[in-house]
Amino acid sequence: MTNKTKKTKWNDPNAAIEASKYQNPIPSRLLILQTVAALTNQAQAATQESLAMHFGFLDDEDRFFALTNRLKAMLRDGQLERSDGIHFSVAPLPTVLSGTVSCSPKGFGFVVLDDMPDLFLHEKQMRLVFDGDKVEVVATQYRGKDEARITKVTERNQLEFIGKLSSDNEGYFVQLTGVNAHQPITVTTENVEEMNAGVGDDVKVALIDLPSYQEFATGKITELLSSLNDRELIIETTLYNYGIPHEFSHAAIKQAELFNEPNEKDYKGRVDLRHLPLVTIDGEDSRDFDDAVYAEKRAGGNYRVVVAIADVSHYVTPQSALDSDAYERGTSVYFPHRVIPMLPEILSNGLCSLNPKVDRLCMVADIKLSRAGKVTAYEFYPAIMHSQARLTYNQVNAYFDDPTNETLPDELVKNPAVLKSIDTLHQLYQVLDKRREERGAMAFETAETYIKFGKDGDIIDIVARTRGEAHKLIEECMLLANTCAANFALKHDLPVLYRNHDKPNEEKSARLHDYVKNFGLSFPESSPTHEDYQRIIKATADRPDAASIHSMLLRSMMQANYSPDNIGHFGLAYDEYSHFTSPIRRYPDLMLHRAIKDKVSKQKPQAPIYKTLHEAGEQTSLTERRAEEASRDVETWLKCHYMQRHLGEQFTATVSSVTSFGLFAVLNDLFIEGLVHISGLGNEYFDYDEQEQKLVGDKGSYFGLGDTLLIEVAAVNMDLLQIDFRLIEQLGRVDRDGVSKKLSKKSSDKPKNKRKKSSKTS
Repeated sequence: MTNKTKKTKWNDPNAAIEASKYQNPIPSRLLILQTVAALTNQAQAATQESLAMHFGFLDDEDRFFALTNRLKAMLRDGQLERSDGIHFSVAPLPTVLSGTVSCSPKGFGFVVLDDMPDLFLHEKQMRLVFDGDKVEVVATQYRGKDEARITKVTERNQLEFIGKLSSDNEGYFVQLTGVNAHQPITVTTENVEEMNAGVGDDVKVALIDLPSYQEFATGKITELLSSLNDRELIIETTLYNYGIPHEFSHAAIKQAELFNEPNEKDYKGRVDLRHLPLVTIDGEDSRDFDDAVYAEKRAGGNYRVVVAIADVSHYVTPQSALDSDAYERGTSVYFPHRVIPMLPEILSNGLCSLNPKVDRLCMVADIKLSRAGKVTAYEFYPAIMHSQARLTYNQVNAYFDDPTNETLPDELVKNPAVLKSIDTLHQLYQVLDKRREERGAMAFETAETYIKFGKDGDIIDIVARTRGEAHKLIEECMLLANTCAANFALKHDLPVLYRNHDKPNEEKSARLHDYVKNFGLSFPESSPTHEDYQRIIKATADRPDAASIHSMLLRSMMQANYSPDNIGHFGLAYDEYSHFTSPIRRYPDLMLHRAIKDKVSKQKPQAPIYKTLHEAGEQTSLTERRAEEASRDVETWLKCHYMQRHLGEQFTATVSSVTSFGLFAVLNDLFIEGLVHISGLGNEYFDYDEQEQKLVGDKGSYFGLGDTLLIEVAAVNMDLLQIDFRLIEQLGRVDRDGVSKKLSKKSSDKPKNKRKKSSKTS
């Protein structure tokens, strides 16, 4: 080192901070930035050596080395630039981006941005945030990869969490699970003793101090949850993790309790339909009935259908406490054996539920159809109705199967008017089902399941949910009402939200085009029509791998959403579509009811709670996705928890998805999906054929969609919610023509669900 050092007095605004950190302090980042800017403005070189000389320690090896590291860090963090590898300049201020944190249970995460690729968050950045937090970030690069550096946490997704009380050498903490497992929350010994909590207890904890790079968050235990069973606990945890409101405001409850049963004053201005044999048809365990139906034959073989929907708008008025809570929730959330309603139960299960044998206020879609099922006229009006029967899908399906069935309820078979209406509805359904097929609406072969629980909350079985003609009949009636409501709203330019489902994009269409070529079928690479999808559905309906193929078709579709601009519904093959039939559980339906009622009643609309329709569309689309993801997470957790009891047991399974890292397979009897990793497929090297959706081995083996496997449940990871299967044997294979072939008689004779013997089983 040269001794020609120019001594300069430091005037560092952060000198005290530097002195507190280092025995031999060097200039702070702020002073370095100021100095580089000054040298650049004076047309002087700002190199590592010139900066050391300026600060007076060019001959001090320790400080020179520290300056080298600091300059590297400032380059890494985007504070400085070095264009030629020698000369430094101040980097332009980075663009600040706003997004939402999405955490992975593995400890890393992403910042989800609008209309931009997500940015990676490494472990250090994750120390600041929980899943769902709103943040401001700047984009940086590390080893050539785009990352995010958090500059500010603008909004916390939640301030209360549910976890398990744990301890280590430093004291007590609440260990969270899943996507927030990286953020243990420290609690005090005094708090633990005050709550009489013990290590291993499930607890609710409220944040006190937020996390930083150096310290974990601190909190306070507010509730012990030891009385909850596993199902109740995971639902409660999920509600907090997703920030789903599940307690109504005091004002909303008070408002709901003010309402009484409808009376003559409420009937004013309404059409009296209490003479019509309207009935509700719902599931066995349904408690809220928001739609009732009636049908009659008209002259010339034409039809009249009356769809009566609970008049929620009569009770939930704009900008009221009930409206505020309903808008925040956006939708009811359905979990196994528990519902988080959009409205208090005094309304959703009471005054706004079309219960049998009581008067109820309703909004009616009164629709006229030709004998071919074409809508010829419709009208909407507020009405008063009196449901004559609460029927279930099973009861109506049983009637369709055998009208002489002696177990059928009297409300159905001993009421001629109800019976006549049900028969007419059935006839009309068959007409509408044919029209549905003609217009190209899609009907996928997918398996829906229903979880059965014991009294202790544990799963006792998972069974397939069947859809009979009663389900489809009601669905067609709802579709009629929804399409007529959309047409009415468009005709009168009403301020409502439409239910949009866009056509698939070119990337997804091209991928599907390549995939179906494997079956000798054609599909356009861009701009597919409803008919293109319907053709594939029909051609593959009888294949043993139909469910897997139809799942691929579904994944190629866009996600439906709510918007004030109608673009139609691609999946249902409608040019105009809205949601009218469930205002108890969907806020867009309530919006549509209000707008239609205001129009037909010629009353002035009240100012809504939202600022714009676009804001309302974003809010209701977001809350819908939130509800779906939360429900799916709970069901996945319950299935993983259930499969922990079946470790080591063997099942038959069907390949449902093929990836570069292995096969996903669904258990044939339990409808639970797990992964067979590629490393467990055999002593071969496997290539992933994306076009044919196969894994092909270098010794002749291959695996594809629809193949039948004998697997063993190898592992369950409750944090990642993943189930690992071990391949025992490939039992069957589906060929190009959709023919299922057994691979060996020996394999097919093996028993299912057989637990392997081990020293731990008796």
